Amino acid sequence: MSEQYLFLFPIASLLLIGAMTPGPSFILVAQTAMAKSRIEAICIASGLALGASTFALMASIGLITLFQSVPQLYVAFKILGGLYLCYLGLQMWRVGKNKACYVESEVSSNPAHIKAVTLGLATQLSNPKTAIVFSSVFAAMLPARVPDYTTLILVVGVFVLNFSWYFGVAVVLSSSKAQARYLRFQSIINKGSGLIMGSLGSKFVADGFKI
Repeated sequence: MSEQYLFLFPIASLLLIGAMTPGPSFILVAQTAMAKSRIEAICIASGLALGASTFALMASIGLITLFQSVPQLYVAFKILGGLYLCYLGLQMWRVGKNKACYVESEVSSNPAHIKAVTLGLATQLSNPKTAIVFSSVFAAMLPARVPDYTTLILVVGVFVLNFSWYFGVAVVLSSSKAQARYLRFQSIINKGSGLIMGSLGSKFVADGFKI
């Protein structure tokens, strides 16, 4: 019975490599882990994993077909996502101007946790490349007749893969050693992160207007 699900392993490998590729999500988790707290970075990791699972669900029911049928929807999605990333980049750049130390304690309020999860979710959903990656991988590697519960396995598996990776990033970069290094180069790291995030967002917007 388990042999019919063997096609999921190469899919999982490709999606894990995609999650590990540096991008807006990695930048957000890394900066939060170093500048704020481990728990907040883990909450963001949860939001990112939820966003990835959402894309997995949408892709499994035909996201790429929808974009092909309504190309204007993809254009709007790409532009709005790019604008959101530009906004995040601007916020990071502004923080970079403030050289004050603001590392928080591990104890945070529940509203702060919810806000962090929401930020992670919004950041993941704002990245149109993630949607295309999931749709392309599924379209290329899913068999014509998939066994029962395939969608459920994919959605849960994508959550576990993404959360595990970003959880590891949060734990490693929230160490006292990593935070001490961050405090030495706080302004440079924040401005650099903001510049990269803003550049990615600007590219998405520009690409959207070219379509």
